[in-house]
Amino acid sequence: MKTYTIIGGVNGVGKSSFTGVLKERSTDLGVIVDVDKITAGLGGNALAGGKAALRKISECIARGISFTQETTLSGRKTEATAQQVRELGYHVRLFYIGLDSAEESLARIENRVKRGGHDIPSDDVIRRFAGRWEAVAKVLPYCNEAEFYDNDNGFTLVAEYRNGELRTIGSRIPKWLRELQEYLNE
Repeated sequence: MKTYTIIGGVNGVGKSSFTGVLKERSTDLGVIVDVDKITAGLGGNALAGGKAALRKISECIARGISFTQETTLSGRKTEATAQQVRELGYHVRLFYIGLDSAEESLARIENRVKRGGHDIPSDDVIRRFAGRWEAVAKVLPYCNEAEFYDNDNGFTLVAEYRNGELRTIGSRIPKWLRELQEYLNE
């Protein structure tokens, strides 16, 4: 089965680390499109990295093969890709990683930079954090399945989205998940 896997969340939530976890347990990820890794390979040119990532996604679709994309879900491209591939018979799934505050994301990014990783402008992080539920809500209708993970201290499955309904898993409901529930119920 052709699968489009979306690993979503704002900057600093651990999307690349989660991709590593998925690589260990899944064999259907296909080509992994990590714009940060592509950008680093192009000398840090974010514009060139973004364009290269889009080309890679287009190539996967043209070849009809499975692929995985790490994304903040900001902008319209992920929504458009999910809609396009769903119409082409792909199984679309979302793994969303959440944190409670933009400050947590910023602290994680600062820690990543201290270890030699890439930085993200604070204004971008705050803007993406503020618009995260709208972005999730735009992608969900195209998803065959979605799982939501809290990354307060390791990746903990806290909810799933099936048949148009967000269902919590376990007794611990993080603040961000309550906010998402409220947004989807409006």
